[in-house]
Amino acid sequence: MFKLLKTFRAVYETKNFSKAAERLFISQPAVSNQIKLLEEELDIQLFVRNGRQEIITTKQADILYNHLLNLSDDWEDVVQALRVQTNPRETCRIIASNTFAVYYLPELINQLIQRFPEVSFILDMDNSERVLDGIEKHQAHFGFIEKPLITDLIIRQEILADELVHAGDFSKDLWLVREENSGVFHYTDRYFLAHNLNPQKMIIKNNEMIVRCLEQGIGQSIISKRALTKNLNWRSLGQEYKRNFYFIKRQHIESSQLREIECFIHQYYQEN
Repeated sequence: MFKLLKTFRAVYETKNFSKAAERLFISQPAVSNQIKLLEEELDIQLFVRNGRQEIITTKQADILYNHLLNLSDDWEDVVQALRVQTNPRETCRIIASNTFAVYYLPELINQLIQRFPEVSFILDMDNSERVLDGIEKHQAHFGFIEKPLITDLIIRQEILADELVHAGDFSKDLWLVREENSGVFHYTDRYFLAHNLNPQKMIIKNNEMIVRCLEQGIGQSIISKRALTKNLNWRSLGQEYKRNFYFIKRQHIESSQLREIECFIHQYYQEN
């Protein structure tokens, strides 16, 4: 049954039998067969085939998926309890959006590993939408985002403010711009509208790459003030270009140690 549920989760999240097969390293017919077996076992339809590859989830599939996420967490707790004698270290997965991951998360992690030396921390970085998606899908315990995203399954709390500035060579026509689903893109687009600009743009999907390009005299950009280096020319953009970072987590966290980590994170940003 666990194998069937694992296959179901892959199909549900990818909405595609072939992509699920690639994730699980099995054949597409094997995926189809396992989903058929699960549907027969539960006597329900989980997916509606829409063409050769794309599928639509049924209401029963939505219910099963939400319960399966919590079941997966419970199973992790069981496995952790069984291993406690030989491997007492608990794992805490944290995923953060680009700016927070590079310029704020290292300071927090330094405090966390000192306070919780028995915990193994795993860090990841992505854009805000993917961070939220990762928390929803229980791929991480805690997340940090720079856009006020929220869903029914996620708890979001504001933790700190970040100032954006205009940096680089202001005489250059080229602008270095983050991708559209980045939090900084919204402010860059606002700046273009406010100043009636339609400049030449280079899309760069990483803040540090943008900073390194600016240091080489390549164009101009809007970046976090925390990202500035001593060689960069910059100017303030005012209060309207200050944004908030948010701490997000899923609602179902059973581990007492993970709850302690959550409390420590809140206390850390209240004090700092």
